[in-house]
Amino acid sequence: MSALTTAARPAEDTGPRVGGARAVLALARFEARQLLLSVPVVIAFVAYIAWIVWRTRDSWDGYPALQDADRATQGGPLLVGLAVLLHANAAVLRSGRHGTEGQFAVLAVAPWRRTAAHALSVLPAVLLTAVCVGGQFAWEAAKAGAVGDGSPAELLVGPLTVLLFGVLGVLLARVLRSPAGAPLLVACLLFTLVLGTGPDSTDGLSWLSPVVVEGGGAESLPSDLLGRPAAWHALYLAGVASCVGFVAVLAAGGRGAAVRAGVALTLAVAVAGGILQARGAAPSPELTAARDRASVSPEKEQTCVERGRSSYCAFPEWVARTGTWADVVDRVQSLAGGAAHDQRLVVRQRIDARYGLGGDTAIPALTAPHQVTVGTAWGGNRVPEFSTAVAAVLVAGSEEAGSTLCDGRMVTVMWLSLSWQDDPMSALRRVRLDDSVEGSAVVLSPTDPLTMQEGPTDVVRQLLEKPDPGVAERVKAHWAELTSPGVTTAEAARLLGVTVPEKADSCED
Repeated sequence: MSALTTAARPAEDTGPRVGGARAVLALARFEARQLLLSVPVVIAFVAYIAWIVWRTRDSWDGYPALQDADRATQGGPLLVGLAVLLHANAAVLRSGRHGTEGQFAVLAVAPWRRTAAHALSVLPAVLLTAVCVGGQFAWEAAKAGAVGDGSPAELLVGPLTVLLFGVLGVLLARVLRSPAGAPLLVACLLFTLVLGTGPDSTDGLSWLSPVVVEGGGAESLPSDLLGRPAAWHALYLAGVASCVGFVAVLAAGGRGAAVRAGVALTLAVAVAGGILQARGAAPSPELTAARDRASVSPEKEQTCVERGRSSYCAFPEWVARTGTWADVVDRVQSLAGGAAHDQRLVVRQRIDARYGLGGDTAIPALTAPHQVTVGTAWGGNRVPEFSTAVAAVLVAGSEEAGSTLCDGRMVTVMWLSLSWQDDPMSALRRVRLDDSVEGSAVVLSPTDPLTMQEGPTDVVRQLLEKPDPGVAERVKAHWAELTSPGVTTAEAARLLGVTVPEKADSCED
């Protein structure tokens, strides 16, 4: 009887071989749970989420351009991807470490099916990464100062990078059965991608990297001037990740037609995406012409809005921000006297997009009277910089004239710019290049900087440290004298009722 029972068992074991797909999915669910609960992956996700919270709270001073915010989601997933790579590689090598490979050989799940399960086990980590990316971007988009449009293709880069790293760990385990392979690969990836030695340009080869960093410019560009082949790059990453997964299955013994067809198809997708993204990395003639128009003749691309007595001209994505600019102009102008109190201004948004995202070219001051430049960035230091530009135009007549002030008029300019702000002394420190409140310094503005000598600095500091309500009346009453070319800092101090500084004016300081 026992002999008959023993003989019958092989027939019973043939059943699971028919349900290979179910076995693969069951193993994939088990490995996915093990992956998500592994210490390196848990630490990576905790660090990633903490980084999102730490960075997003104050990013762009609360005024993000969403065409920049989407790219900002691509760096964090690199850490998760490296942790997933390490675990996926270790999971495939687990049977070799524990000496159970021979036992697996008698199971219905062949090595190539187990490899497919390991590749599929990466997907929950990819989906969790996508949730984190979506949460980070949604947080940025929910900010009251957010403008612009994000790209779904840019948002896909983070999750696709995790997918690529995960299946790369699986392939490495099938090709190189050493546990040292994955740590060495991670070290190389850290060196090239995290330590800043990776690609940072827009040539075709740089787009072969999972994350392509373009930056250096302080200002955002309109989304239609970015020129990033984001959709082709996402297609390329998807093709490469899928191809690596199929090659891992092939290396494990999967010789079926579906596997071979998968390798061929995904390789074709990866190659097509790589070629198309390389072509798209170079600016087209149409994009170059559009960047030139936006840089040289922005009025041809902008929408102008009348707010109060002034006009505000902005690129379409920034029109919603004109009300914020108008609040600053109104506050500065309310403190001015004479004709400047009711002077009509034209506030125009200006950029230099001719060099793409990597450009950081200074914007020259406008020579036309009563025109003020504003950039695409806002919040933080940008507010006192803009208010200083407004005050300089009200006092000197134009941006170009304001950038050359070297007499007592700088006292009036800086008082108009800073006295109304919540923390005037902090604003004074932030608007000066060296973050000082004493001595001479360069004062930042959206265009050419101004020069603030030691004498005006002393007078302005007195006015801001101990605010006197009577200063506003004295500024308006003596507006003509305070804005007269050649007025000395000592004369301005006496007119405003503060101590005359010891240091005399000198344009050579």
